[in-house]
Amino acid sequence: MKVHIKSWKGVATWSWDVPKEEVCGICRVSFDGTCPACKYPGDECPLVVGECTHRFHVHCISKWLNVETSKNLCPMCRRRFQTKQDGDIKADTSSAMGSVVQQGASTVLDGAQYPSM
Repeated sequence: MKVHIKSWKGVATWSWDVPKEEVCGICRVSFDGTCPACKYPGDECPLVVGECTHRFHVHCISKWLNVETSKNLCPMCRRRFQTKQDGDIKADTSSAMGSVVQQGASTVLDGAQYPSM
């Protein structure tokens, strides 16, 4: 008996390479979901990894760092927040709410430059 496939519809899923139980430390939403500013997960709502290894949605951490009282500190460990140079999650993103860009020894969020220590 031979079987001939007439049509096939592939289905796929994706997820970030982080533990399933890990959530954004600011909005407390799973990384497979979206931050409150986004409609759809994925490239438009990437993750940012800090030198301290804490992960956040790009929009959440950019809002956090733009608040004066944050003093550019990680909301989880209170160390100066710097994006990890060799982060295990890489995403090049630009959106209406902000972007994270590495420039030499400093981190730029929403056009404001935060020098590395």
